[in-house]
Amino acid sequence: MSFVKGLRYNLRGFWTALRNGKLLLWGLFRFFFVLIITVLTAGLILAHHQEILSALWTRPESIWVLWLWHLLSWALSLVLVALSILFSYLISQILFSVLIMDLMSRITERMTTGSVQEGSAMSLPTLFVFLIRQEIPRALIPVALSLGLMLVGWFTPLAPVLVPLSSALAIVFLAWDNTDLTPARRALPFRKRWRFLMRSLLFHLGFGLPFLIPGLNLLFLAFAPVGATLYYLEEAGATDRDKASQQNVSP
Repeated sequence: MSFVKGLRYNLRGFWTALRNGKLLLWGLFRFFFVLIITVLTAGLILAHHQEILSALWTRPESIWVLWLWHLLSWALSLVLVALSILFSYLISQILFSVLIMDLMSRITERMTTGSVQEGSAMSLPTLFVFLIRQEIPRALIPVALSLGLMLVGWFTPLAPVLVPLSSALAIVFLAWDNTDLTPARRALPFRKRWRFLMRSLLFHLGFGLPFLIPGLNLLFLAFAPVGATLYYLEEAGATDRDKASQQNVSP
Protein backbone atom coordinates (compact mmCIF):
# COMPACT_ATOMS: atom_id res chain seq x y z
CA MET A 1 0.00 0.00 0.00
CA SER A 2 1.39 3.39 -1.03
CA PHE A 3 0.44 5.08 2.24
CA VAL A 4 2.34 2.54 4.36
CA LYS A 5 5.26 2.65 1.92
CA GLY A 6 5.51 6.41 2.38
CA LEU A 7 5.63 6.10 6.15
CA ARG A 8 8.18 3.31 5.89
CA TYR A 9 10.51 5.35 3.66
CA ASN A 10 10.36 8.31 6.04
CA LEU A 11 11.32 6.14 9.02
CA ARG A 12 13.96 4.33 6.96
CA GLY A 13 15.54 7.61 5.93
CA PHE A 14 15.55 8.81 9.52
CA TRP A 15 17.28 5.63 10.67
CA THR A 16 19.77 5.79 7.79
CA ALA A 17 20.70 9.37 8.71
CA LEU A 18 21.30 8.41 12.33
CA ARG A 19 23.90 5.84 11.21
CA ASN A 20 25.73 8.17 8.80
CA GLY A 21 27.96 10.86 10.29
CA LYS A 22 27.57 13.46 7.52
CA LEU A 23 23.80 13.07 7.23
CA LEU A 24 23.42 13.19 11.01
CA LEU A 25 25.54 16.33 11.25
CA TRP A 26 23.69 18.25 8.54
CA GLY A 27 20.28 17.06 9.71
CA LEU A 28 20.95 18.19 13.28
CA PHE A 29 22.36 21.49 12.01
CA ARG A 30 19.17 22.10 10.06
CA PHE A 31 17.01 21.04 13.02
CA PHE A 32 18.68 23.40 15.50
CA PHE A 33 18.72 26.24 12.98
CA VAL A 34 14.94 25.99 12.47
CA LEU A 35 14.41 25.49 16.21
CA ILE A 36 16.36 28.63 17.10
CA ILE A 37 14.48 30.74 14.56
CA THR A 38 11.17 29.29 15.80
CA VAL A 39 11.95 30.09 19.45
CA LEU A 40 13.06 33.63 18.59
CA THR A 41 10.03 34.43 16.44
CA ALA A 42 7.57 32.79 18.87
CA GLY A 43 9.12 34.68 21.79
CA LEU A 44 8.98 37.96 19.89
CA ILE A 45 5.35 37.46 18.91
CA LEU A 46 4.21 36.29 22.37
CA ALA A 47 6.05 39.18 24.01
CA HIS A 48 3.66 41.51 22.16
CA HIS A 49 0.67 39.23 22.63
CA GLN A 50 -1.31 41.67 24.79
CA GLU A 51 -0.76 44.55 22.38
CA ILE A 52 -1.97 42.43 19.47
CA LEU A 53 -5.03 41.27 21.41
CA SER A 54 -5.85 44.82 22.55
CA ALA A 55 -5.69 46.00 18.95
CA LEU A 56 -8.25 43.34 18.03
CA TRP A 57 -10.50 43.72 21.07
CA THR A 58 -10.10 46.00 24.08
CA ARG A 59 -10.46 44.16 27.38
CA PRO A 60 -14.15 44.40 28.38
CA GLU A 61 -15.23 45.68 31.77
CA SER A 62 -18.20 43.36 32.12
CA ILE A 63 -17.40 40.13 33.96
CA TRP A 64 -19.98 38.35 31.81
CA VAL A 65 -17.98 39.03 28.67
CA LEU A 66 -14.51 38.84 30.21
CA TRP A 67 -14.41 35.03 29.98
CA LEU A 68 -14.86 35.27 26.20
CA TRP A 69 -11.97 37.75 26.05
CA HIS A 70 -9.71 35.31 27.93
CA LEU A 71 -10.80 32.48 25.62
CA LEU A 72 -9.88 34.61 22.62
CA SER A 73 -6.54 35.37 24.27
CA TRP A 74 -5.65 31.68 24.50
CA ALA A 75 -6.85 31.00 20.96
CA LEU A 76 -4.80 33.93 19.67
CA SER A 77 -1.72 32.61 21.47
CA LEU A 78 -2.06 29.23 19.75
CA VAL A 79 -2.56 30.87 16.36
CA LEU A 80 0.44 33.16 16.83
CA VAL A 81 2.68 30.26 17.84
CA ALA A 82 1.51 28.25 14.81
CA LEU A 83 2.18 31.22 12.54
CA SER A 84 5.62 31.74 14.07
CA ILE A 85 6.51 28.09 13.39
CA LEU A 86 5.26 28.44 9.82
CA PHE A 87 7.13 31.70 9.31
CA SER A 88 10.33 30.23 10.73
CA TYR A 89 10.11 27.19 8.50
CA LEU A 90 9.56 29.27 5.37
CA ILE A 91 12.41 31.67 6.17
CA SER A 92 14.82 28.86 6.93
CA GLN A 93 13.76 26.92 3.84
CA ILE A 94 14.14 29.73 1.34
CA LEU A 95 17.28 31.33 2.77
CA PHE A 96 19.23 28.44 4.19
CA SER A 97 17.74 24.97 4.58
CA VAL A 98 17.24 24.37 0.87
CA LEU A 99 21.02 24.14 0.50
CA ILE A 100 21.24 21.62 3.34
CA MET A 101 18.37 19.59 1.88
CA ASP A 102 20.11 19.41 -1.49
CA LEU A 103 23.40 18.50 0.17
CA MET A 104 21.75 15.71 2.19
CA SER A 105 20.06 14.45 -0.97
CA ARG A 106 23.41 14.43 -2.80
CA ILE A 107 25.10 12.53 0.03
CA THR A 108 22.29 9.97 0.00
CA GLU A 109 22.44 9.55 -3.78
CA ARG A 110 26.21 9.15 -3.79
CA MET A 111 25.99 6.66 -0.92
CA THR A 112 23.32 4.67 -2.78
CA THR A 113 24.46 4.80 -6.42
CA GLY A 114 28.11 5.88 -6.16
CA SER A 115 27.58 9.18 -8.00
CA VAL A 116 25.27 12.18 -8.26
CA GLN A 117 23.32 12.69 -11.48
CA GLU A 118 22.66 16.34 -12.39
CA GLY A 119 21.07 18.14 -15.28
CA SER A 120 24.14 20.36 -15.71
CA ALA A 121 27.13 21.46 -13.67
CA MET A 122 26.57 24.71 -11.74
CA SER A 123 28.72 27.04 -9.70
CA LEU A 124 27.70 27.55 -6.08
CA PRO A 125 26.00 30.96 -6.66
CA THR A 126 24.14 29.60 -9.70
CA LEU A 127 23.14 26.51 -7.74
CA PHE A 128 21.84 28.65 -4.89
CA VAL A 129 19.68 30.75 -7.23
CA PHE A 130 18.44 27.58 -8.94
CA LEU A 131 17.47 26.01 -5.62
CA ILE A 132 15.69 29.16 -4.46
CA ARG A 133 13.68 29.28 -7.70
CA GLN A 134 12.68 25.65 -7.15
CA GLU A 135 11.85 26.19 -3.48
CA ILE A 136 9.62 29.25 -3.66
CA PRO A 137 6.67 27.59 -5.46
CA ARG A 138 7.14 24.34 -3.53
CA ALA A 139 7.02 26.13 -0.18
CA LEU A 140 4.92 29.28 -0.53
CA ILE A 141 2.05 28.11 -2.72
CA PRO A 142 1.18 24.96 -0.71
CA VAL A 143 1.43 26.80 2.60
CA ALA A 144 -0.79 29.61 1.29
CA LEU A 145 -3.40 27.09 0.13
CA SER A 146 -3.33 25.17 3.41
CA LEU A 147 -3.51 28.33 5.50
CA GLY A 148 -6.37 29.66 3.37
CA LEU A 149 -8.36 26.46 3.80
CA MET A 150 -7.72 26.49 7.53
CA LEU A 151 -8.89 30.10 7.91
CA VAL A 152 -12.03 29.41 5.88
CA GLY A 153 -12.66 26.37 8.09
CA TRP A 154 -12.35 28.41 11.26
CA PHE A 155 -14.93 30.99 10.20
CA THR A 156 -17.42 28.80 8.33
CA PRO A 157 -19.48 25.67 9.12
CA LEU A 158 -17.14 23.72 6.81
CA ALA A 159 -14.46 23.44 9.53
CA PRO A 160 -14.90 19.67 10.15
CA VAL A 161 -13.98 19.06 6.50
CA LEU A 162 -11.60 21.89 5.61
CA VAL A 163 -9.30 21.81 8.66
CA PRO A 164 -8.34 18.11 8.23
CA LEU A 165 -8.10 18.70 4.46
CA SER A 166 -5.70 21.61 4.99
CA SER A 167 -3.54 19.47 7.27
CA ALA A 168 -3.46 16.66 4.70
CA LEU A 169 -2.61 19.13 1.94
CA ALA A 170 0.20 20.62 4.01
CA ILE A 171 1.90 17.30 4.75
CA VAL A 172 1.57 16.15 1.13
CA PHE A 173 3.37 19.24 -0.12
CA LEU A 174 5.95 19.08 2.68
CA ALA A 175 6.68 15.52 1.58
CA TRP A 176 6.87 16.60 -2.06
CA ASP A 177 9.32 19.33 -1.06
CA ASN A 178 11.69 16.46 -0.27
CA THR A 179 10.88 13.93 -2.99
CA ASP A 180 11.23 16.69 -5.61
CA LEU A 181 14.87 17.35 -4.71
CA THR A 182 16.35 14.65 -6.95
CA PRO A 183 14.23 15.20 -10.10
CA ALA A 184 14.63 18.97 -9.79
CA ARG A 185 18.40 18.58 -9.55
CA ARG A 186 18.28 16.47 -12.71
CA ALA A 187 16.44 19.37 -14.41
CA LEU A 188 13.23 17.42 -15.10
CA PRO A 189 10.46 19.72 -16.37
CA PHE A 190 8.05 20.96 -13.72
CA ARG A 191 5.13 19.33 -15.56
CA LYS A 192 6.67 15.86 -15.16
CA ARG A 193 7.46 16.47 -11.50
CA TRP A 194 3.90 17.65 -10.89
CA ARG A 195 2.51 14.50 -12.55
CA PHE A 196 4.79 12.46 -10.31
CA LEU A 197 3.18 14.11 -7.28
CA MET A 198 -0.37 13.61 -8.57
CA ARG A 199 0.10 9.88 -9.16
CA SER A 200 1.69 9.30 -5.75
CA LEU A 201 -0.54 11.31 -3.40
CA LEU A 202 -1.08 8.41 -1.00
CA PHE A 203 2.66 7.83 -0.76
CA HIS A 204 3.27 11.50 0.05
CA LEU A 205 0.45 11.47 2.60
CA GLY A 206 2.09 8.53 4.37
CA PHE A 207 5.56 10.05 4.07
CA GLY A 208 4.35 13.30 5.61
CA LEU A 209 2.38 11.72 8.46
CA PRO A 210 5.26 12.06 10.99
CA PHE A 211 5.28 15.79 10.27
CA LEU A 212 2.05 16.04 12.31
CA ILE A 213 3.66 14.79 15.53
CA PRO A 214 4.07 17.84 17.81
CA GLY A 215 7.63 18.34 18.98
CA LEU A 216 9.07 15.62 16.74
CA ASN A 217 7.84 17.09 13.46
CA LEU A 218 10.83 19.44 13.14
CA LEU A 219 13.17 16.48 13.72
CA PHE A 220 11.48 14.36 11.04
CA LEU A 221 11.48 17.32 8.66
CA ALA A 222 15.20 17.82 9.22
CA PHE A 223 16.03 14.29 8.02
CA ALA A 224 13.25 13.86 5.45
CA PRO A 225 15.50 14.44 2.38
CA VAL A 226 17.23 11.12 3.06
CA GLY A 227 14.14 8.90 2.87
CA ALA A 228 12.71 10.94 0.00
CA THR A 229 15.90 10.53 -2.05
CA LEU A 230 16.00 6.80 -1.33
CA TYR A 231 12.42 6.51 -2.55
CA TYR A 232 13.06 8.36 -5.79
CA LEU A 233 16.25 6.44 -6.55
CA GLU A 234 14.78 3.02 -5.79
CA GLU A 235 11.21 3.31 -7.04
CA ALA A 236 9.99 6.59 -8.54
CA GLY A 237 13.05 7.14 -10.74
CA ALA A 238 13.07 3.48 -11.80
CA THR A 239 9.41 3.75 -12.82
CA ASP A 240 10.13 6.82 -14.94
CA ARG A 241 13.07 5.07 -16.62
CA ASP A 242 10.92 2.03 -17.40
CA LYS A 243 8.27 4.22 -19.00
CA ALA A 244 10.88 6.04 -21.07
CA SER A 245 12.35 2.72 -22.23
CA GLN A 246 8.92 1.46 -23.26
CA GLN A 247 8.31 4.62 -25.26
CA ASN A 248 11.68 4.25 -27.01
CA VAL A 249 11.05 0.65 -28.08
CA SER A 250 7.41 1.10 -29.02
CA PRO A 251 6.80 1.02 -32.82
